[in-house]
Amino acid sequence: MNGKEGEGLVLTGPLVMDTVHEVLRQTNGAVGKADLIIDFSRTTDIDSSALALMMQWRRVAEAAGRTVTFANVPDNLRVLAELYGVAFLLDHHPLPA
Repeated sequence: MNGKEGEGLVLTGPLVMDTVHEVLRQTNGAVGKADLIIDFSRTTDIDSSALALMMQWRRVAEAAGRTVTFANVPDNLRVLAELYGVAFLLDHHPLPA
């Protein structure tokens, strides 16, 4: 589902409700340990559950004093982030309190 490349994590395959729990399990050890870039370039299907996963990654990273940056975010996920009012996830700004 994902692979580590340098200081980043490359997601592969679908990122949908049926897969996000497994992706979270697989990435749990990397997020919060160092500043991290999560690359969406190899994802296939994506739904709104990816937004919840992104929020969780950001929470874990911020609690550890680290950052998570998202790269190559697909257009459909950008549209969903705008629609749900969480476009800040795509920026480097801290999560709202």
